[in-house]
Amino acid sequence: NQSSLGEFIMVGVSDQPQLELLLFVLVLICYIMTLLGNTTIIMLSYLDPHLHTPMYFFLSNLSFVDLCYTTSVGPQMLVNFRSTRKSISWAGCVAQLYISISLGCTECLLLAVIAYDRYAAICQPLRYTTIMSHRLCLQLAATTWLFSFSSTILLTIRTLRLPRCGRNQIEHLFCEMPALLKLACVDTSANEAELLAISVIFLVVPLVLILVSYGYIGTAVLRIRSAKGRLKAFNTCASHLVVVLLFYGTAISMYLQPPSNYSKDRDNIVSLFYTLVTPMLNPLIYTLRNKEVHGALRRALGR
Repeated sequence: NQSSLGEFIMVGVSDQPQLELLLFVLVLICYIMTLLGNTTIIMLSYLDPHLHTPMYFFLSNLSFVDLCYTTSVGPQMLVNFRSTRKSISWAGCVAQLYISISLGCTECLLLAVIAYDRYAAICQPLRYTTIMSHRLCLQLAATTWLFSFSSTILLTIRTLRLPRCGRNQIEHLFCEMPALLKLACVDTSANEAELLAISVIFLVVPLVLILVSYGYIGTAVLRIRSAKGRLKAFNTCASHLVVVLLFYGTAISMYLQPPSNYSKDRDNIVSLFYTLVTPMLNPLIYTLRNKEVHGALRRALGR
């Protein structure tokens, strides 16, 4: 199979040059903000003893995932927007596909773990430190990483070994599973079934767990006596849920549709949301409205 040895051409939005410049600027801004916001959270969580809690341990994990996730696709996208020959080597495409899909799965599981942590903190406050022990936190984090990276190896290999009969133009902004399946010149129903199974495990199951956690959290919040306390708890949860629904909503609309429904322009926009917009919003929404982080920032700058 000759085409598998060479390279892929990223068609992206090359038929709309004026859109390319706009996307270049937007992606660059998102990328810089993602780097700044997430690096700040990782540094503060590490340096400030006040933030050595399960919540910030998981949030700094999430920030690290977001940094790597955006970096796995962002820089290559920026290069392609400004170059006439929008190519990526076969090995580059393999790496981009495997790393981005594994990190996307890790993010799905981590968001569920964070929801469980919030459930334990709000619904079981007296047992919280016993439930979320240091050991459990490490085990949960390690499991999300290992399970995600091991679950996607075979899927990646099988997708890239499909015969493409010389087709190498990917109608997308980066190497993504549905767009690569479209290139195959053989029946891909087995690959599609495998992708669907993985999407259900990593998108639907964690989303259900998150919504159940928030159902319990919502009930507990309504029991809080003071209106101020209710509002504070509700604010935190609402902003978390907005990010969750944005991330899962766009990823589900991409991965839980048959590839025959694949529409280039719509899917390009949708994939920008979960690879760039959500990783940029996560640090803003989870922490920057947060008094503990404000205090940690002041202490860090005061030094």
